[in-house]
Amino acid sequence: MKISNVRTRVFEWKGHTVPPTPHFCSNAMDELWDRGDSMGTFRFHGWTTVEIETDTGLVGLGNVALAPRIAKAIIDQYLAPLVIGQDPFDYEYLWQRMYRATHAWGRKGIGMAAISGVDIAIWDLMGKAVGQPVFKLLGGRTKERIPCYASKLYRTDLKSMQEEAQSYLDQGFTAMKMRFGYGPKDGPAGMRANLDSVAAVREVIGEDVDLMLECYMGWNLEYAKRMLPRLERYQPRWLEEPVLADDIDGYAELNRLTSIPISGGEHEFTHYGFRQLLEKRAVSVVQYDTNRVGGITAARKINAIAESFSVPVIPHAGQMHNYHLTMSTLASPMAEFFPVHDVEIGNELFYYLFEGDPEPANGFLDLDDETPGLGLSLNEGYFDQFHIIE
Repeated sequence: MKISNVRTRVFEWKGHTVPPTPHFCSNAMDELWDRGDSMGTFRFHGWTTVEIETDTGLVGLGNVALAPRIAKAIIDQYLAPLVIGQDPFDYEYLWQRMYRATHAWGRKGIGMAAISGVDIAIWDLMGKAVGQPVFKLLGGRTKERIPCYASKLYRTDLKSMQEEAQSYLDQGFTAMKMRFGYGPKDGPAGMRANLDSVAAVREVIGEDVDLMLECYMGWNLEYAKRMLPRLERYQPRWLEEPVLADDIDGYAELNRLTSIPISGGEHEFTHYGFRQLLEKRAVSVVQYDTNRVGGITAARKINAIAESFSVPVIPHAGQMHNYHLTMSTLASPMAEFFPVHDVEIGNELFYYLFEGDPEPANGFLDLDDETPGLGLSLNEGYFDQFHIIE
């Protein structure tokens, strides 16, 4: 079996979206003086799909969510020629070929995300070729089911946040993540608003439900050091991305400072980057995203490194490529789950573009032992809601 063609398409959402609201979620743009939607550059209202075809007629499906038009150009111009004519089961060779051939400019960011899309499609293809789900190729079932946490709770009014938190309890979730809406430039009043939102959610969910807190790189080291002592009494499961992804020493200082586990890695790339994070004890929870970090081939190496440091891996954003890795390793105790709702940030597009994701039941997800590959297909029922670029 040889790879005969690589087809990429960009799907840009033109359907209904939830309009931006002030203080929706702190983010890396917050420290700048700016007008308008500070989350604008972090909204993912487009997606790249990667379909790898073989001379036997099998097709593997991968995806890229970062900078879709650029990812498509990278795959079409640089990566597709490196894998066409090759055996997909030589996945390590193909990964190294893509990584090394683009090393001068592609080691991090969108170059690595493009490699991820191709690699995910290759693993989907291998699973289909042998009639097995991808998690079986990665080591098999290590859990009866995958525990998951509800990941939304963006900063709105406190009553709405409490009602949303109660809805997750009613669905059987025993863990959920909320977002902060304020950062350094908002001063003491913003700090109090952040604390009030945590208190409001904790009041509803009680002490026996895990609560995760998300900063999305919207704080700086000084602000985080002031906030952490005030947050400890709420016993969060972790504090996520408190500072910019490149401030590894800042992560390490915060991780030493507090009893709250510091998490990160959503914006880190390859096993080399995560080795640095782990050696510096910069994070207590690893949160790569498989369709950014270098694909399944890279992610399984990160799992092994993290396991040797006894640091849990809880991938960012749910989605099938992450679920298969979570199912197949003890390094990953649980998964993130984005509730299905109207398109807001853009992670929700996964449900409009793809079919096959499992539905959570009482806070757990499961994967089918009989469905080969990743178990995903394109959801053509929503194609009319996208602008499609071939």
